[in-house]
Order: sequence, then C-alpha cells, then structure tokens
Amino acid sequence: MPQRTPLYADHLAANARMVDFSGWEMPIHYGSQIEEHHAARRDAGLFDVSHMCAVDVTGADAARFLRHLLANDIAKLTTSGRALYSCLLNEHGGIIDDLIVYFFAPTNYRLVVNAGTAEKDLAWITAQCTGYAVTITPRREGAHALAMLAIQGPQTREKFWAAFPASRAATESLAPFQAAEWRTGNDTWLIARTGYTGEDGFEITLPAALASMTWQALIATGAKPCGLGARDTLRLEAGMNLYGQDMDETRSPDESALTWTVDLRDANRDFIGKSALARRRESHQTTHQLTGLLLLERGILRAHQKVFTALGEGEITSGTFSPTLNQSIAFARLPVDVAVGDEVSVEIRDKRLAARVVKFPFVRNGKSLLPSSI
Repeated sequence: MPQRTPLYADHLAANARMVDFSGWEMPIHYGSQIEEHHAARRDAGLFDVSHMCAVDVTGADAARFLRHLLANDIAKLTTSGRALYSCLLNEHGGIIDDLIVYFFAPTNYRLVVNAGTAEKDLAWITAQCTGYAVTITPRREGAHALAMLAIQGPQTREKFWAAFPASRAATESLAPFQAAEWRTGNDTWLIARTGYTGEDGFEITLPAALASMTWQALIATGAKPCGLGARDTLRLEAGMNLYGQDMDETRSPDESALTWTVDLRDANRDFIGKSALARRRESHQTTHQLTGLLLLERGILRAHQKVFTALGEGEITSGTFSPTLNQSIAFARLPVDVAVGDEVSVEIRDKRLAARVVKFPFVRNGKSLLPSSI
C-alpha cells in the first residue's frame, strides 16, 4: 500500500488527482498541469515534497565520513547552512542516488535523498559507517518526523514572508544554496534557498505536525498548489536530472552530465567510486553523454525513444512538451562525439522526426536559454 505524506488530506480536499509515485500516494495535478507549471514560472507554486527523506548525520567523524561517502567534497562547506549537491556512488562509479547535503557544524550535517531510493540509500550509508564515529538518523517517522514543502517562483519570498513575517529576518539575506534555521516557539524550521524548478524559491523542512497549517497559510497568500506533473516539466526545462530515468547505478556522473559534481581537487581524498571513475577515464570507457534535444517538428519527445545520429544510436531518457518554450524538449544519452548544434532524428510512432542537439538548461528564471537562431 502506498505511503502518504502529512498533507494527504489537504490534497484530497483540493481535488488533487493522486497517483502512486515511488511507493507514495502523491498529487499529479490539481486540475491543470499547465497552469501549475506557469504559476511556478511566473508567480509562486507550492509543492509537497514530504516523500523525500531527510537523514541527519552526526558525530565526531561526520565530516570525515561524508568526505569518503560522497563524490563532491563537503570540505567546501564552512558556513552553517551552506548546501552542496552531490552524487552517492557505488564502488564501480555508478550513481546510487543524487542528494543535497546541508552543513551545520563539523559534527552535524543533513542529507536529503530521493523518495524511491531512501531505503537502499540508508542501507548503503549505514553499511559504510564501520570505523567512523557517526550516527545516522532518518527523519520520516516517529515523534521527530519532518515534512518538506517547496514554494518556487519569482514571488516566492514575498508570499512566504506574508504568511510568516517573523521569518524574514532569518531568511532575507540567504544566498542560493544556503539555508537558515528559523526557530518559532519550540520548533525549528530549516528554510533553504534551493529547489528543483530553475526558479528562485524556498524548500522548507519542518515538524510534520505543522505541515498542513503551513500549506494552508501559503495558499492563503496566493501560492498555487502544484503536483508532480508540473514538477517534472519544470525540472526538465531547468536541466535537472531525475533519478531512475536520467541516471542510475549503471551510469557514472560522466555519462549523466554530472562530471561537475565530482570533486578531485584534493588528491588525498579517497571517496567511494573514485578509483573506478579514474580507470574509466584513463581507458576512455565512457561512450555516451547526456545532452539536450529540441524537437524541430510537431510531436512529443518521450523517454526510451530511439535517437539516430551520424555517429550511432542513442536514447531519450526524459522528454516532455515544454509549456514555457511551446516546443518539445528532452534529455538524451548520445554518443560522446555528437556535438551541440548537430541535427539528429528521433523515432516517434514509426516516423523519424528532426531534432537539434542543444545545451541544457533550456529555461532559467522564466527565460529561454536557447540560441535565438533555433
């Protein structure tokens, strides 16, 4: 039976269409996916992301452990509240998950991992703890359970401060990928200037018992509830991978447009998967890259469609119709020597339609990033 977030009743009351997503009963939309998409691009969209899992990593060896566990280097985090995006790799350099890690102190960090991978992530992380003085605490259940909401769009901050004016002093100076702990009464909220849409916004982690009150307060300021459908079109426009589609344990960061998340600057740091990545690079084993596609004809790009290039075949990993661009876009895994600007063809319903290889992101802060010549 699918699990439910603390906002399940609120979704039903708003006439959400519910679907099973990674074992969770979640809203796909509240009537119009397109309107929800535009709300996040133009105003403020409100998302329930409580299916994600917060995991606290604490103890004397927390920093040393995370420098070994993650491909990106948490040594870069020196100011409380700073966040870092990283891949969690296996010994072969495959991606177990992608996550965000927040730094509070050298003995206190928080990871936020994906819903569908949370159990395997926790099993993996726990298995790597041998020899480290750390405690791993998932925050999904029990008295200390947390909920997570995301409010995204150009009017995010104004609407959040209208609902919770006392939070403004703690959050007004936040830079992107920075978070603040805001204490209200006996409760502590983590308010992070992060998101999965390509827009400015806050992701709020708070006690699960306060989720419904917070949700309704933000709706009262004009934030529009948005489901997983809009979340997917927004993240694809923003060039953000989805675990299980654009990356998985069979793919390395180099094959998933995530080379930038592998930090090799400290030659003495030995993280899990490092030697495997080095071997792959030395022997040129990476044959495919993840890049963007823009369909040049009428149709819709979808996952698993074949892509034909002059250098061999590839496959779409994620595809959709972009409401912002009014064109179909996709991520595709193509041969490494295929270049931006090349024209390729995509097999859609037994026809081959023309598409252009482009850089992603396609959209950022509501604006198209595509060349004007396309």
